[in-house]
Amino acid sequence: MKEILPKQIESLINILSTIPGIGSKTAERISFYIITSKDNMVQKLIDVFSDIKENIKICSECGMISDTDPCHICLSPDRNREILCVVEKPTDVITIEKTGEYNGLYHVLWGVISPLEGVGPSDINISKLIERIKKLGIKEVFFALDPDSEGETTMAFIVSKLRDIEDLSITTIARGIPLGGNIEYSDMYTLSRAIRFRTKLNDNL
Repeated sequence: MKEILPKQIESLINILSTIPGIGSKTAERISFYIITSKDNMVQKLIDVFSDIKENIKICSECGMISDTDPCHICLSPDRNREILCVVEKPTDVITIEKTGEYNGLYHVLWGVISPLEGVGPSDINISKLIERIKKLGIKEVFFALDPDSEGETTMAFIVSKLRDIEDLSITTIARGIPLGGNIEYSDMYTLSRAIRFRTKLNDNL
């Protein structure tokens, strides 16, 4: 069949359709909106992406996305530096921060252990986590991973590496989050209660 769209537009549609939550039809609509917009949307996007490429970093301490390294949370003197919340991805940090229930530090794993996907412990940010816990003298490690099989496997693996650290409290988000749920999409009330009434893991080991 003869091609209808220029290859540049086809490329844009293909790229947008790889974004989670955006199907081919939505990608097509977004592409045409960008191209036909009268407020110079293409140039605005070029400027924004250029700024992101030049200035956005991954915090060398916690793994969060930031425009500084270390990030604002790691540098803040107002955070409780004795508790470390372990999350899978940067969007989980944003979601937890919105609840106002947590004021400690974070550690972003950038993934979870998933043998079926070929992701092992060495593929995510675990070694740095263990290093930080020991270096900072962390008193509580708080797991806020999605309550699915990959999250549970990841948590169990990390806990096994922490058993030799004395006086370390290990907690996990309370089960207000349904099994198989997702931290990022939880409502604020449920997530707030899950953080406030987090469960201690040490007693169950």
